[in-house]
Amino acid sequence: MLKLAVLVSGGGTNLQALIDQINQKKLTDVKIEVVISSSKKAYAIERARHYGIPATAMSKKDYETKEQFEHALLEEIDRYQVDLVVLAGCLLMIPEIIVRKYKNRIINIHPALIPSFCGAGYYGLKVHEAVLDRGVKVTGATVHFVDEGCDTGPIILQKAVNVLDNDTAEILQRRVMEQAEWIILPEAVRLIAENKLMIEDNIVKIKK
Repeated sequence: MLKLAVLVSGGGTNLQALIDQINQKKLTDVKIEVVISSSKKAYAIERARHYGIPATAMSKKDYETKEQFEHALLEEIDRYQVDLVVLAGCLLMIPEIIVRKYKNRIINIHPALIPSFCGAGYYGLKVHEAVLDRGVKVTGATVHFVDEGCDTGPIILQKAVNVLDNDTAEILQRRVMEQAEWIILPEAVRLIAENKLMIEDNIVKIKK
């Protein structure tokens, strides 16, 4: 059984994609042990509790120092003895103490085709606004392992989505979620659950 901690910041649509795949038996031997939100107002918390999944909010504002918050977050993840940390729309930059302890056991979904439109400042609608401003014809989503950098870890899966003439950032965001994110995030979890991924020279290879 692959045990997950899912970290979120907003509505939790990628969380819902994981829950649906698990409930539909399309994602087997996987269990979400806890959902941790960086925002107390995130609807993702309600999604989790609706399905009986423990959920909590942890904000930097509730701690006197950055270090206190980072250690508290690590302790909360450790408490559930998870195998994999999934960043599903999580806007929090994961502290290095967590990245180091969970090396190659943290994955993130990014709403663009890395290395395009990624790194500091590229999150949420900002990604899709940048895509439209640049006039690219194809965008998509990427699932990657998390390292100490920002969107720099080894790429696991990518899926392309066409940019259409009448797209707004909101319309494009929704289509990228529906056509890419909600597909490749559960698929990446499945590959990890089935022990089908190898990392060689910072490149992910999928075992046949």
